[in-house]
Amino acid sequence: MILHGYWRSGAAYRVRIALALKGLAYEQVNYDLRTGGQADPAYAALNPQRLVPALEVDGLVLTQSVAILEWLDERFPSPPLLPGNADGRAIVRAMVATLATDVHPLHNLRTLKALRQDFDASEPQVNAWMAHWMTDGFAAIEALIARHGGDFAYGDAPTLADCVTVPALYSAVRFGVDTGPYPRLVATASRTAARAEAAHPSRQPDADA
Repeated sequence: MILHGYWRSGAAYRVRIALALKGLAYEQVNYDLRTGGQADPAYAALNPQRLVPALEVDGLVLTQSVAILEWLDERFPSPPLLPGNADGRAIVRAMVATLATDVHPLHNLRTLKALRQDFDASEPQVNAWMAHWMTDGFAAIEALIARHGGDFAYGDAPTLADCVTVPALYSAVRFGVDTGPYPRLVATASRTAARAEAAHPSRQPDADA
């Protein structure tokens, strides 16, 4: 199993957390997104979208982090990262979509690059943009955790929702976004991060010194 990624990619971080929670061994091939490493022809041949992560397994290439998370849970069902009932699975998937679909694309590297280069946004404007969308999503997740959470975002065991909340909070802290108003989100993400320490960006072989 080979994970193609980048140490600070939130999407790749999600997959590393799931791999860690399931105790799965894997190799890494990394691309520096800051210098356009993901446009390397060899990687583009694997993933025509030229985004990370991609997971390569026995000739199969999987792309898009949420699809990879779902595949991992189906292919390696123990421990499960989705609840055992349809209602719970729908709630967890909604949490995942809130951050992975509605929030993350608005503060990833290529979006911020476009804001700066195509719209001449200043750094304060870029930071305000990120904070707006992050906190909008965090407020929704905080309410869902209050309704459905326990030790983790949904119930008392980690789920795919936790695989997504941890990288989202990592990005928020990195960009100086105030996470104080979201104590449940912070607490449950901290518990997940403690179970998946090897997945942390600073622990990756391509991490900056």
